[in-house]
Parts: sequence; structure tokens; C-alpha cells
Amino acid sequence: MDATLELLAERGEDAVTLRDITDAAEANVAAVSYHFGSLKSLRDAAIEHALERYLDSQRDAVLPIGPASTLEEVAAGFGGPMMRALAAGGGELAVMRIVARVATNPPAGWERLAAKFDQPRVMILPALRANLPGVEDEELVFRSRCVAGLLNWLVLAPIGVELGNEPAGQVERLLVPVLAGAFRGTSHG
Repeated sequence: MDATLELLAERGEDAVTLRDITDAAEANVAAVSYHFGSLKSLRDAAIEHALERYLDSQRDAVLPIGPASTLEEVAAGFGGPMMRALAAGGGELAVMRIVARVATNPPAGWERLAAKFDQPRVMILPALRANLPGVEDEELVFRSRCVAGLLNWLVLAPIGVELGNEPAGQVERLLVPVLAGAFRGTSHG
């Protein structure tokens, strides 16, 4: 999986062969073919693996968030893994770009990850409720989905390249207020 992700990040999805991957991983082509069936299946599995790692990282980042947390703390935790990828640039950002692009039109089977997508959103709800009294949970979840979409857009858009040249603290300084504002919405100054 790691060799596949590295090569995808380095060369792009259309420029990687099964032989490239097996050579990089020092694996047998027949064994990889047996386990995955095709290059496309291996690529899909590697991208799904990267997505799961990202979602686990996001879940871990929001663990300390509670009802006393500010919207800025919620934004920093929820967006932290993507902001770190933006600041890191290179292969980490390239993998996040592939995941974000694929997520715009998810392949069959990704619905099994619905609980992983929902977990960080549910975990931040107490803090969102405390900061935004009177806003229904359904709208708070919608706002968190919008923030996730904004983070995906950031890694896909040219601005993501610009942010890749910035130190991690600068990326956070620039993005946390934007993400907190998306959580806040216009009706709750």
C-alpha cells in the first residue's frame, strides 16, 4: 500500500504500472495480482487506505475537543490533519489531493466508511452546540460537512500549492479563522 501511494503521489494515477509498484515494494507481481486482481483495484485499495488513515487522524485530532472548546479550537482540530498535509507539501499533500479528488466521486464500497466520516462530526457536536446555541444539530452537521468540503477544495486548488510553501504555524494562522467562520455561519456573529 505504501509503495503504491508513494508512486501515485510521485507520478500520478495514469503513470504507474503494476510492475512499478511491485518493484518498489519488492513484491511478486503474481501475488499482488492474486490479492488485488488488477492495478485499478490495488490503486483503489491504496487510496481507500490513505483516506482511512486521514479519517483516523482527524478523529484523534478532535478527541480533546469538548463543550468548553472554542470554535477556533474545533476548527484547528477538525482541520488539523489537512492543514498539516498542506504545510508538509510533497508526497503527503499529493496523496491528500488524490484522496480529495476521488472523494468527489467516490468509488463503490466507500459507503462502508460512512461511520468513519461521521465520527469526527459527531465528536465535535457538543462544542458546536455550546458555541452556537439555537442552531439545530442537522445544521451543525451540515456546516461540518461544508468545512470538510472546503478542506478538500483547498488541497485540490492552486491555493493549496501556495500554502505548501508556508510553515505549519502560518497555514494554521491563515486557515483556522476561515474554518471557524464556516462553523459559525453568518446568523450567529
